[in-house]
Amino acid sequence: MPLLVSLIGGSGFIGAAVAEKLARRGARLRIAARRRARALRLLPLADPGQIDIVPADLRVPDSLTRAVAGADAVVNLAGTLTPEGSASFEAIHVRGAGAVAEAAARAGVRALAHVSAIGADPHSPSAYGRSKAEGERRTREAFPTATILRPSLVFGEDDGFTNRFARLVITLPIVPVVAPRTRFQPVFVGDVAEAIVRAIDRQLKGEAAPVFELGGPEVLTMRQIFEFLVRETGRRKPLVDVPDRLVELLARLPGGSLTRDQWLMLQRDNVVDPASPGLEALGITPTSLAAAAPQWLERYRPGGRFAALRTPA
Repeated sequence: MPLLVSLIGGSGFIGAAVAEKLARRGARLRIAARRRARALRLLPLADPGQIDIVPADLRVPDSLTRAVAGADAVVNLAGTLTPEGSASFEAIHVRGAGAVAEAAARAGVRALAHVSAIGADPHSPSAYGRSKAEGERRTREAFPTATILRPSLVFGEDDGFTNRFARLVITLPIVPVVAPRTRFQPVFVGDVAEAIVRAIDRQLKGEAAPVFELGGPEVLTMRQIFEFLVRETGRRKPLVDVPDRLVELLARLPGGSLTRDQWLMLQRDNVVDPASPGLEALGITPTSLAAAAPQWLERYRPGGRFAALRTPA
C-alpha cells in the first residue's frame, strides 16, 4: 500500500511543490485546507484518486483529527506573515502547530515534518519570530521525533517574493529598497520540497530528525536582490535606499504595505546557521536564484520572453 501523507496547509506555495514531489513517488496525498477551491489546482499533479482534499482548520482540533487519521506521515506547512482577526500568530504558529503535532501523535503517525522559518527565536524582537519558536517547542513537546525545517526566503515561479518585487521594478520610475543591507539566503521551493520529502523518509527509517536550516548557495543583501531583478527584467531603473527611520515611521501607519512586525524581522539577517545541518546534509545541491528565477522573470521583460535582455545602465 502506498504511503498516505497528510499535508496541513498543503494548498499553498510550498505545499504545491511538496505535493508534486510526493505524487511523483507514488504516495497518496491528503490535502488539508481551509479553502477547498484553492486546493483543487493540485489535482492535475497526480493520477485520478491519488489526491484527496479534506476541510481542516488549525483552530478546530476535531478537523485535524480527521485530517491525519490513518496517515503514515504529516507535514505542517501552515503559516502566515499577515495575521488577521482570529488567524493570529498565536493561533496559527503556536496553538495550531501544537494541535497538529498532538493529533499526529494520537493517530500513531510515524513521521512529522514541521515547516518553521529561519528567525524562529524565543528572544526575537518580532512576534512572528517568537511565535515560530514557540510553535517548534510545542511540536517537539507533543511529537519528540518531529523534524523541524527552517527555510530562508523561498523563491519559485509562483512566489510572493520575486514576483512582487519584479512588479515594483517594472511599475515604479524609481525603485525604493527597504533594509538594503539585510542579508538573505534565498532557497528554491523545489529544494525545500525535496528536503521535506527526504526528512520524512529519514523518520520512516527510524533515523534521527534534527533541525535543518535551508538556504541557497548564495547570501545576498536586499539591495543585491533588487539589482538582480532589475537586471533580469531588462529595466533601467535607479534604486534608492530608503532610510531606516523613515521606514520605521511608515511601518507604524495602519494599512501600509509593511507592518511594524515585518520591519522588526528585517532588522536581522535571514541566513542559515553554519553549525546547523542544511540541504547538503540531506544530499541536496542548492539551486541559486540566478539559475532558476530567469525562467519566470522573463514575463516582466519589455516584449516578454522573446525580447533580448537589455543591460541596465
